[in-house]
Amino acid sequence: MVRLLQLHILFISITQQIMDRLNMTSYQSEESIANFAQVNACDEVVDHRGAPLPYARKMWEYFSQQTPEELAARVSEVDAAILTSGITFTVYSDAGNIDRNWPFDIIPRIIARKEWARVERGLIQRLTALNLFITDIYNKQQIVRDGVFPRQVLHESKNFRAACVGVHPRHDVWAHICGSDLVRHADGEFYVLEDNLRVPSGVSYMLENRQLMKRLFPELLSKHRIIPVDNYTAQLYDTLAALSPRPGERPVIVVLTPGIFNAAYFEHSYLAQQMGAILVEGADLIVGSDDFVYMQTISGLTRVDVIYRRIDDDYLDPEVFFSGSTLGVSGLMRAWKKGNVGIANAPGSGVADDKVVYAFVPAMIKYYLSEDPILPNVPSYLCMYEDQRNYVLANLDKLVVKPANESGGYGMLMGPMASQQQRSQFVELINAQPRNYIAQPTLSLSTVPTLSAEGIVPRHVDLRPFVLQSSRSFVTAGGLTRVALRKGSLVVNSSQGGGSKDTWVVEGGD
Repeated sequence: MVRLLQLHILFISITQQIMDRLNMTSYQSEESIANFAQVNACDEVVDHRGAPLPYARKMWEYFSQQTPEELAARVSEVDAAILTSGITFTVYSDAGNIDRNWPFDIIPRIIARKEWARVERGLIQRLTALNLFITDIYNKQQIVRDGVFPRQVLHESKNFRAACVGVHPRHDVWAHICGSDLVRHADGEFYVLEDNLRVPSGVSYMLENRQLMKRLFPELLSKHRIIPVDNYTAQLYDTLAALSPRPGERPVIVVLTPGIFNAAYFEHSYLAQQMGAILVEGADLIVGSDDFVYMQTISGLTRVDVIYRRIDDDYLDPEVFFSGSTLGVSGLMRAWKKGNVGIANAPGSGVADDKVVYAFVPAMIKYYLSEDPILPNVPSYLCMYEDQRNYVLANLDKLVVKPANESGGYGMLMGPMASQQQRSQFVELINAQPRNYIAQPTLSLSTVPTLSAEGIVPRHVDLRPFVLQSSRSFVTAGGLTRVALRKGSLVVNSSQGGGSKDTWVVEGGD
């Protein structure tokens, strides 16, 4: 009864959001595109003269021909499709947990295939080095002994798991699914903003964005040669299957979710369904006296080969981590360490999912692969070092400050937009825990055309491609483009008022 009431409230909330969007009748098309205002020199669709770039010309022409009424109708269709499909996310706030429909912008982002090929190589290079680093950290720690990675950073890591010391997962891969956030700067270069190696989310929205465009804009898609993304779940299945301790047999794969009230539950259920895997909660699994993992079914116990876990390490096994956890499975670490079950991402992989560790990834690439990084990091200041901390504290009005282990845009200071009171608070936070903070310059993020009540306007974007690695590597063609829907905002997280777009990697887009 409680769940039905919550669903009813959700329906009313989403319906009101659709009505609000339909009431925005000032969509402009030809005039809006012709006078597309540039907020900087790094728009991805138009050049400095306001003319569309070659690979985006057909898309540009298509939207220039839409009337305000047609644009409003398309928005209505998209919102109705999102409501019908139940594509939602959860915002956690002091007022409670609020389910919202997925904010989707109908104008796609376009990237040339030739450019994407380099990004793809860079992402594989990066994840390969990160996995070598995690293996090293839980075994010889040679990178620390050689002075390439600071011992202090390791000793103060919140995500280092002593229970993982000495473990070698199958293929020596710990982070099987990675979502690295990329931004394009005014110089046209893609930079890696951060790596997400624990339970990266968002890929279901990338896939649903493409399905929405296919259903509602088939005539636009037919004008482009777009690299498909539909094969992601098949690639994910193969990545997970390669972790099975019973090679040669069809593995039993489960997706371990915290439950229906988790913010990413839509994604958990979506991926399980698309892969043909089984969606389970911790209570559905047990570890037997033989240290194998079993799923409890109405027909009895079924052995589980691979667990795609969507819960944090702390709650994974109450025998090893948080003893009060009801989300995980008692004895799971024993089964994993004996090689009786594969877990993705592996416990302990979060040791590399730290914004301070991020600053050393270029050095890792050089150390483990003897290669120069293909994709650069954003220049970063580590507050753990006194000279860098002093610079950060003296320049808070120019920098973005991030805590080492937060996500979703929480806990950040956007220096140029912050009040003096907010900056003063961060002075105290940084001085109290210098290891926990890094700072980066405020980048001139690229913009792309986005539909708003004022017409088609430039809005800042980032990009989260998804990289898979086990016996082989795979990168999505594009990824989840997140867009800052508020004018002038650089914060793209959906939990902070951002939205998303379909991302097209197109052939012949030189």
